[in-house]
Amino acid sequence: MTTVLDVATLEKLVSAAVAAPSVHNTQPWRFRLDPDTVTLEVRATPGRTLRHADPAGRALHVSVGCAVFNLRLAVAHFGWEPITRLLPRPGEPDLLATVRLAGALRSTAPPQLYEALWRRHSSRFPFSDRPLPTTLLTELTEAAHAEGALLSLPGPAGVDRVLRLTREGELRNTADADRSAESRHWVREPDHTALGIPPAAVGPQDYRERVPLRDFGAHRHPSVLPARPFEKRPSIAVLSTAHDRRADWLRAGQALERVLLVATAHGVRASLLHQAVEWPDLRDQLTSSPDERRAHAQMVLRLGYGPEGPPSPRRPAWRAWDGAPVSATV
Repeated sequence: MTTVLDVATLEKLVSAAVAAPSVHNTQPWRFRLDPDTVTLEVRATPGRTLRHADPAGRALHVSVGCAVFNLRLAVAHFGWEPITRLLPRPGEPDLLATVRLAGALRSTAPPQLYEALWRRHSSRFPFSDRPLPTTLLTELTEAAHAEGALLSLPGPAGVDRVLRLTREGELRNTADADRSAESRHWVREPDHTALGIPPAAVGPQDYRERVPLRDFGAHRHPSVLPARPFEKRPSIAVLSTAHDRRADWLRAGQALERVLLVATAHGVRASLLHQAVEWPDLRDQLTSSPDERRAHAQMVLRLGYGPEGPPSPRRPAWRAWDGAPVSATV
């Protein structure tokens, strides 16, 4: 462990944070260092919200939660104890979290997760029908639980219900002019902004219409889209929290990223099926089966073995920074 947080290390910490997934790859975060307390502030970025699909900012908070988890991992990787506070100052609603570098790390950081964060990205391509090992599924549920969330693994009937609700959400999104235009805005060839989803990363549709992936272009006639056969029995998981406040959304993001990194470390790909979560009536039904306790769905995951898929771009650390990076002594 070093006792000085220099500019190069600071940039590495922020680079790890911005490697996190975000809704439509909006990367709605910015970072600032308080050198007196050696605390990294994580703030929401105005103007990078989905006004129609995410009016309450729930998905924005989940996205920032993913970045906070990566930041915690990176701080621990460099030997410091990351002390995290969510929504620390009610008078500053854009300040979503702080991570203080609090001296020497008290426990061993999981190196496989830090390594995985640089390799993780969504794969919207067909997976094989090879089932996930029971031991891995247990590890994924434990990863969510460690961050205060629940990862449910529905049986065949539950998977059918979640996919049906996701398909209904996708149909509604496509039919809604405002949401369609908003979605299309974030599909773009890589450019100087390093935001949005490159067309190559969008992936094909399932010609069996079993797996309802998002059509970011919101085409009214799906027959114009490239289609391939997807897995017949997709592995689906639903991430939920007991409550549904802003802090719960941030916890859900941290749990989501931990689950995704555990999956990545085991060579498992993931895509996020968020469509049903965007409609309150459909979202309520994602966790309403009789064998589940009342919970608030935050994300639907599709997991499996398959191609890595092209990555989406990320803004460099210096562009996610407020002010000039400075050194600090821990």
